[in-house]
Amino acid sequence: MPITRRRALVAGLSRTAALLVGAHAVRPAAAAEGSIVVGQIGPFTGLPVPDAPELNLGMKAAFAKVNAAGGVGGRRIALFEVDDTYTGDGFVKAFAEAMKKKPVALLSPVGSVALTRMLDDKLLDRADVVVLNAIPGVESLRNPGHAKLFHIRAGDRQQIEKIVGLASTLGAARLAVLYQNIPMGTSGVAMARELAAKAGGMTVAGFEASVEPASHAAAAAQVQRADAQAVLVIGSPRFTADCVAALRMAGVGQFVFALSYTPAALVRQIAGGGSRGVGIAQAFPNPRGVSLPLQREFHAAMTAVDPALRTYTSFHLEGYITARMFAEAARRARAVDADGVAQALRGMGEIDFGGFRVDFANSNVGSRFVDIGVIDADGRLIY
Repeated sequence: MPITRRRALVAGLSRTAALLVGAHAVRPAAAAEGSIVVGQIGPFTGLPVPDAPELNLGMKAAFAKVNAAGGVGGRRIALFEVDDTYTGDGFVKAFAEAMKKKPVALLSPVGSVALTRMLDDKLLDRADVVVLNAIPGVESLRNPGHAKLFHIRAGDRQQIEKIVGLASTLGAARLAVLYQNIPMGTSGVAMARELAAKAGGMTVAGFEASVEPASHAAAAAQVQRADAQAVLVIGSPRFTADCVAALRMAGVGQFVFALSYTPAALVRQIAGGGSRGVGIAQAFPNPRGVSLPLQREFHAAMTAVDPALRTYTSFHLEGYITARMFAEAARRARAVDADGVAQALRGMGEIDFGGFRVDFANSNVGSRFVDIGVIDADGRLIY
């Protein structure tokens, strides 16, 4: 990575970290007596991409607007953060710490390992809290899922279905899936096989890899020998970016696709020119677009909370939408507690946030929106 690009990345992360500590728009729970307390458990360290901080800033932007308008029933919404270090044990520890603050909801936790621990350890069975918008959208977290676990974003199944359909449209009859050996990866390759079989006319070959660079190179070499006409990479953001680079180094020039958790900027930083043409599923509208009322309102809210920020990501928008969804449910709840918010989410029907619709009436999955963005020569996503 060029020195100037590294410095820009460090500066951006530093500013985000400062906002986490010093933003005054959403006050810490301890300083807001009578407020509605919500929390975010996430990988503020451990995950080498700024997903959790970007989600957090989007939440702050939305809550700042709600609070400036009088809050919910005259009560401010107070947001706190707990770092889980991107590990299962770290999440369990962070969950216990968060519960001491008595939040009504936890917003946008990140990581299939952490979320699997949450369900396997039955943390939600023992806590009076709802979880809104878990990331990623692994099918095993949704089916059967949990009554207090709500998913805004379209899941991996919907994203993979979109990618399989597009690959087929582009003429690919042989799809290779390079996947990480975590729940997200193993379930993803199984879904790709199932969906390709249903669509007909496409075969799927799976290639497993770990986080080790040698494993990326070995799997990429296998993909190259398989002569696939399109490749889908499924794993954590850094794994995906590393594997795109490994595939290009191995001479794989075919279409490469990834799921929505992978930032285009990260792929560009790791894979360089090899990132051009990589398609990334998107579970939310273009965060830089201006045609939708949602996009314009989002830009205004982000400008208010961080005037210096000029580039918005899908995670900023996802955090913003998640916070707005919680605020809307809290407004409609008979009692602003976990049960009341859960009942409101299910009973409110379809909510249109100015071009992005969420509806929990029939299930705990609120959106099936999926688009495909393609990385251009400058590392930006083109929709």
